[in-house]
Amino acid sequence: MALYITDECINCDVCEPECPNGAISQGEEIYVIVPKLCTECVGHYETSQCVEVCPVDCILKDPNCVESEEELLRKYSHLTEQTS
Repeated sequence: MALYITDECINCDVCEPECPNGAISQGEEIYVIVPKLCTECVGHYETSQCVEVCPVDCILKDPNCVESEEELLRKYSHLTEQTS
């Protein structure tokens, strides 16, 4: 399951640099997460780094993008192969 950022985002800029896949960027009004790039940090870390640093807890699992840990690992492998 990819993550998404709710409209409670305060644009504090702490989540973007924490994302190892470059999935987070500044949107029109708040930060956004690109589901195709989000692995919930599976393959990189034990926990989602953006969730860990978010001071307002506005980063949630996206119910519209349900993925198993196995699927997230495949996505991680695909993303890291492209950057190697």
